[in-house]
Amino acid sequence: MSTSGLSGSSSPWWSGAREATPLLGGYIPVAISFGMVAVQAGFSVWQSILISTLIYAGASQFLFVAMVAAGAPWGLVVVMTLLINARHVVYGPSIAPWLPKSRWWPFLSHGLTDQIFALALSRLPQLPAEQRLGWYSGAMLLAWFSWVAGTAAGAIAGEELSRHWPLLGEIMPFALPALFLVLLAPRFTSRTWSIALGATIAVAMLLTLYGFTNASIPLAAASGALCFYLAKLTIRAGGYRNG
Repeated sequence: MSTSGLSGSSSPWWSGAREATPLLGGYIPVAISFGMVAVQAGFSVWQSILISTLIYAGASQFLFVAMVAAGAPWGLVVVMTLLINARHVVYGPSIAPWLPKSRWWPFLSHGLTDQIFALALSRLPQLPAEQRLGWYSGAMLLAWFSWVAGTAAGAIAGEELSRHWPLLGEIMPFALPALFLVLLAPRFTSRTWSIALGATIAVAMLLTLYGFTNASIPLAAASGALCFYLAKLTIRAGGYRNG
C-alpha cells in the first residue's frame, strides 16, 4: 500500500473501494446472519433490508430486532440503539481533520462504521488532501452496499442456508469481530493506543461479566477515548515520543 497517495492512473474512488474489499469478509457473513435473524423475528424481507439500509450498525441492528420482537417500548428501543452507537461521537472528530469540507458529509457520515473508521484513520493521513474525499466515498459505499446485499441474501435464502449447513448460522456472527481485531492489532505498536485499547477491553469485559452487556459498548468506548487523551497528555508532559 502506497504511503504517498495513489498512482496517477488510479481513481481515488476505485482505490478506496479496492482497499476496503478485505472488509467484505467480515461484513457479508454477519449481514447474512442479520437477515436470517430479522426474518426469524417476524420482520419481512423488505423490512430487514430497510433496517440495514437506514440503521446500518451491526450490534444496534441485532439489538433493535430483538427488542422490537420482544415488544419493548419504541422509546427504549431508540435510546438503546443510540447508546450503542455513541462511540461515533469519538469517531467523527478523530478523522475530521483529515477530510475536506463537502456538502455530501450528512450522507457520507452514515457510512462511518467501526471498520471504515479504523481503515480511514490509517489511510487518510497518507493521501493528498484532494484524494481523501474520493477514497473515503469509495470505501464507505462498497462496505454499505455489501452490508445491504448480505442482509438481502440472508433474509431471502437464510432459512435454506441454515437447513443445509446448520453450523453456518453459529459461525458467521464471529466474522466481523475477528476482522475488527485484525484492524486493531497494528495499533498495539503504539504506547498510547495500547493503553487506550487495553482500558477499553478491560471496561467492556468487566461490565459484561457483571451483566451490563448493552451498556458495555458505549461506556467502554468512552473510557478508551478518555484514556487515549490522558495517556497522550501524560506522555507529552513527560517528554517522551508517542510510538
